This record gives sequence, structure tokens and C-alpha cells, in this order.
Amino acid sequence: MSHADNTSGQISAEIKQAAQALLTQLTLEEKAKLCSGQDFWHLEGIERLGLTPVMVTDGPHGLRKQGAAADHLGANKSIPATCFPTASGLASSWNRELMHDVGAALGEHCVEENVTVLLGPGMNIKRHPLCGRNFEYFSEDPLISGEIAAALVCGIQSQGVGACLKHFAVNNQEFGRMYMDAIVDPRTLREIYLKGFEIAVKKSAPWMVMCAYNRLNGEYCSEHNWLLNKVLRDEWGFDGAVVTDWGATNDRVLGVQSGLDLEMPSSGGINDKLVLKAVKNGELTEADLNKTVLRNLCISLAGAKLPERNVNIDLAAHHKLAHRAAIESCVLLKNTAGLLPINNSESVALIGAFAKKPRFQGAGSSQVRPTQVDTLFDALSENIDNLVYAEGFDAKLSGLDQALIDEAVAAAKACSVAIVYAGLPGIYESEGFDREHMQLPEQHNRLIQAVVQANPRTVVVLANGAPVEMPWIDQVPAVLEGYLAGQASGSAIADILIGLANPSGKLTETFPLSLEDVPSNTWFPGEKRQIQYRDCLLYTSDAADE
Repeated sequence: MSHADNTSGQISAEIKQAAQALLTQLTLEEKAKLCSGQDFWHLEGIERLGLTPVMVTDGPHGLRKQGAAADHLGANKSIPATCFPTASGLASSWNRELMHDVGAALGEHCVEENVTVLLGPGMNIKRHPLCGRNFEYFSEDPLISGEIAAALVCGIQSQGVGACLKHFAVNNQEFGRMYMDAIVDPRTLREIYLKGFEIAVKKSAPWMVMCAYNRLNGEYCSEHNWLLNKVLRDEWGFDGAVVTDWGATNDRVLGVQSGLDLEMPSSGGINDKLVLKAVKNGELTEADLNKTVLRNLCISLAGAKLPERNVNIDLAAHHKLAHRAAIESCVLLKNTAGLLPINNSESVALIGAFAKKPRFQGAGSSQVRPTQVDTLFDALSENIDNLVYAEGFDAKLSGLDQALIDEAVAAAKACSVAIVYAGLPGIYESEGFDREHMQLPEQHNRLIQAVVQANPRTVVVLANGAPVEMPWIDQVPAVLEGYLAGQASGSAIADILIGLANPSGKLTETFPLSLEDVPSNTWFPGEKRQIQYRDCLLYTSDAADE
């Protein structure tokens, strides 16, 4: 990996001094203008002072830089970029060095594409397995989340570009994420929902932190003085910029007073005028405005020289790293009777549409356009002489289809080993909505149960971003959790199945047998615009009555 001159990752003292000098040259109108973005992805510039707009963009597990019209949820096409495993998989490696290497690769791509800040990693706690965005988060444990995020941020920022921790804070579901009020007691908030952020802020000094849409104990995170100033800055020492989640601004003037620096995307100047008016009528002090503008200037100046840097990305090396990351992301959940690894002398029935049309990442703002995609079918075809394929289910919808099951059963009976590559289609989990249950599509469960009945030597490989129920777990001798393992998932899983790689991953989240086993289930996803975090460290039935 190539490295920038400033490998500490932090914004230099020289840049901070230059930002301070530039601040003295700004008019009040220009200061207000710098409080929000120029458009969907760019910060504002000031042409007369040579301050150029710089770009921030999505992609915790790969750069999502859109080449045409911009949108937040990934509808429009982005440029090709290496797609690494999603956070749920990466965390299962428990490997800080790997996270740093992945981060450095992401940083390299940011430099090549003139992106100043990569909007990630996402590190919200996995409070409930049905959160639709759990694939984009690391763990239910704040220590693991903080350590993995810190290593990833250090890797990204080793290349002289910034990372952005998100979503700060207590954003643990998609339902009502724009307005829900998370009610959390102080100890639980500190020890579970803020601790990971604290670790990452102190260990990696990210350039940005993104505030969440939701409210926390009655106040929107975008105007939460206690959260943004007292905790993040005064207690933890964060000196970067706080940016909104896209469209998360509520009261912009109150946001400036409370430590919110940058509104994204642009409001078309509407909120800038409100900020300007507030300063002129005394509602907002110019000193508070200067703090906000100074932090935004530091980001702009830190990214100003990116176009001058010459980075030649080795996409083959990035894909090799994605392959390594995918291997370390896989978790062997079960392997009785030594069924794995499979040797070349076996005749193998490879069943499941994911083998040819893999699901290797989630949907929404993190969706990456891969540079290439390895499939399990192609990878096994190179190593297994006698390989038979059966579709088993439709990759997109997975509706009930007995004919596909019958075909799969015939293939399983004809071979010495059957591999069923099943999981969750993309329509089951995404940013924007939560899952309704933990079950696989009925077609997948019926398929697995029929295949293992036809051939007891059956391996199940899962492609999913979050826990699923496994009603067939006692019948299937081997289960490999592949998570959403990125563009090299097919070849990585093949290497594990045939013994060329060791499945060293370990779960960083609980796989409950049913939703009734989830501590937060009674209060998920909340009602009347409020989420009660009664699954807390101090909760008793008596406390609920107080």
C-alpha cells in the first residue's frame, strides 16, 4: 500500500493554523455559507480565497462514488471499486491488522478518486437482530466495535484522507429512524451505546463524526449539546467536524450552538440565511459560528491537495486483500463427522442460486459497484472434477418452487456430498427498513431439509448480514456462516470448503434460537415515536414504576 506524507492520520497542526488564518478573512455571509454543503456530496468553497469544494462520499466497505446524479440510497450507478466484506463479516475476523490493511486500501481508492472523507465505518450496537442495517455494523459488544472501528479508521487515514464514525448515537433500528426518541438510562448509554464510539475516537482521531437522525432522551442528536459538546468534545477530546446524516438537520441555529458543524446535503442556502440572521440578531454568537466554520475549514484544507497526488491502485492486490478478508470473515458454526474439508475425489452437488448469482453485500447507501465478482460455482469448478449444479431457488425473490427443490434433491442423491448455498435475498435486509422475522425464505428452509434428507452429507453455506433461525440445524452436519463477504466471497468460501484456508472467524453477535430469546424484543421497534431501552443494565420491574 502507498502512504501519504502524514501517516499519523490526524489533521496536521499546519492545516489547523492555515484554517485559523483563513477564518479571519471570511465575511459573516461566507461563514454562514460554510455551515452547509455545496450540493449532495461536496463541501462549500470560497472562490475569492482559493478554497475549493472537497468531496465526501459513502462506502464503509468500499468506495461508493456516484458518477452521475447523486442519491443517498444507491439507486444511481457508482464507479467500480473493490467491495470488501460488510462490517458484520469483517468484525468476525477479530483482526486489527487486517482492518488496518482494508482501511488503507479504502483510503488509497479515496485518494485516486479525490474523495476527502469516506463516510464510515458504521458502528452502532446491534441491539436487535432484525435491524435492517445490521450488516453494516460490527457487533453487539462495544469493545469489539470500538477496537475494529479504530483499526479501520487508522488504516483509512494513513493515506491522508479522513474517516467518519457513524451514526452518533443510539441509532439501532431503521423503523422511524428519522424521528424516534431513544429513551436510555445513563449507565446503559455510557457502557453499551457510547463506549464503542469513545474507544474509536480516542484511539483513531477520526476527521468526522456523523450524528444520527433520531432523538436521544428527548433531543435530536443534531442539536444535542450534551452528546456533541460535553461528551464527544470535552470528555473524549474529539477535535474534528460533526456532520449530519443526510437530511438530519432539525433546528440549524440550535445545531451550531450545540456542536453540529456541517449540514449535508445543501439546503439551498435556506439554513445558511437562518444562521446569518441569528448572528445578526444576537441569538447566535459569532464565536460559536467561528468554532463551526474552523472545523469545516480544516476538512476542506486537508483535502485540497488530493488532486496533486498520484496514486496507482493495484486492483489485483486489492482483490487479493478482499479474498483474505472474506476468508477471515467466515465462521464455521458446525462440522460434525469431519465432513469438511471436501476432497477432490468427492462428487459434489452444488445447490443454490447464490452459487452463480452471489449476494455479497447489503443494499442502500453502502452498496458498492465491484471491480469483479468471484462465484462459488466458478471457484469450485476449478477444484472439483465432478461438480453438479442445481438452482434450488430464485436469487432475487425466492418464491416457493417445488420443481427447483425436486431438481436439487435429484442432484443431491446422485453425489457423495451436497452443498446448499442459502441465505437472505437482498429484499430481506437493507438500509431503510427492518426485517419482520429471523427466518430464511420458506423456499430455502424447505430446500435444505429436502436435500439433507436425500443426502445426509450436506453442507449449508449462509449468505446473510445478520442472524437467522436454523430449524434444520440438528439435521445438517456442517454449517458455514459466510456473511456478506464481498466481491471475493465465492473463491474465499471455496478455499474453506476444500481445505485451502482455515475458517478462523468467530461470531461477534448472538444467534438467538428465536426472537423470544432477544432481551430487547419486548420493546422493539417501539411505538408512539419512542423506543424504550428497558433491556438495560439497571432495569428492574420496580424501576419501571418510578
